[in-house]
Amino acid sequence: MTVQTSPRLTAALTAVPADRLVYDLAGIEAQYDRLIAELPGVRVRFALKACPVDEVLHRLAARGAGFDAAGPAEIAQALATGAGPDRVHYGNTVKSDADIAEAHRLGIRTFATDSLQDVAAIAEHAPGARVFCRLATSGEGALWGLNRKFGCSADDAVRVLTAARAAGLTPAGLSVHVGSQQMTGEGWQQAVDLIAGVLVRLDGLGIALDHVNLGGGLPALGYLDRHGEPLDPPLDKILTIVREGVEHLRTLTAHPLDLVMEPGRHLVADHGAVRAHVYRLTRRRQPDGADAHWLYLSCGKFNGLYEMDQVIHRLVFPTHPAPHGPDDPAYLPAVVAGPTCDSDDAYGGGTHPVRVPRDLASGDPVWILSAGAYAASYTTQGFNGIRPLPHLCVPGPAPAPAPGSDERH
Repeated sequence: MTVQTSPRLTAALTAVPADRLVYDLAGIEAQYDRLIAELPGVRVRFALKACPVDEVLHRLAARGAGFDAAGPAEIAQALATGAGPDRVHYGNTVKSDADIAEAHRLGIRTFATDSLQDVAAIAEHAPGARVFCRLATSGEGALWGLNRKFGCSADDAVRVLTAARAAGLTPAGLSVHVGSQQMTGEGWQQAVDLIAGVLVRLDGLGIALDHVNLGGGLPALGYLDRHGEPLDPPLDKILTIVREGVEHLRTLTAHPLDLVMEPGRHLVADHGAVRAHVYRLTRRRQPDGADAHWLYLSCGKFNGLYEMDQVIHRLVFPTHPAPHGPDDPAYLPAVVAGPTCDSDDAYGGGTHPVRVPRDLASGDPVWILSAGAYAASYTTQGFNGIRPLPHLCVPGPAPAPAPGSDERH
């Protein structure tokens, strides 16, 4: 599937005279609207870590979204959008006693958990809170599996939620995360099946949950893989599996069961881009004796493109003609790298060249597409003296009320 850059984003990238991270707010809103149209009634809790940019958060909150926050600072940022505490949950299973208490003071009443120790801490520092238990998944099929640090087994989930009830907490839900940028429908089907088994066991114990949270993992569509080939996640299939899976889960309980999802990159990645510039296009003899071209850009792994080890971002060189086919002699293969003195700061580990104009000069602008996810958060505060990118938000038309939205979303 080809992702088209919106005219708004193109115009903004053309107009800015210096490096910027640029977001198309209307594009993000439209992406949100498409998701809730595909999954009617879903309670969207945007994964704030994917794009902690206030203008983006305010626009999503205005559409009806809530937030998946990982700690008190993110909770405070989410609440500042006007979203009430009932639209924000503490989605991190790793949290200190002090952070639990602070979240509770801020009004948060729904917490993720995955261990008996965490349940005991929540019961002490957020008495009466609602908890949902995160189940571990394999992460297979995702670019980033996320399958060891978080989540527990099905048996442990039953123990955790039983202990939560005994501690005066409300066992409210089950959650999963199928891995970030999940590329298969099978990953989602396995998650639904996992939840189904635990849901039936809990129902037999008289623990009536009110929601299932299918977490993040919905893919962006504009990335290239490490070899420069378009990633083509089966989004339609994934959404069908989610819809049908939730309907199946609802047949397993006698009480209503709501759907929560925590999209992050899916909402913002393809609607953000970096306006960067060329440092230098070089040609050097490599240790294996072969000559190679290297294109050094002003933006790399440590100032906005942290995920460049797994994905390649499409590049546009606006002051140069677009290539006329894959063998255009005006273009040559070059390894793309960032500006720092760290050897990890290169596309695909420095082994997967992409085609770039052969007459690039220092200072030429370059647009790095599908960079709206994590570029503002996965960045150092000044490695090698390079500061984080400033950002620009293109507002687009005034937002209309979100179709089917209400305060629960």
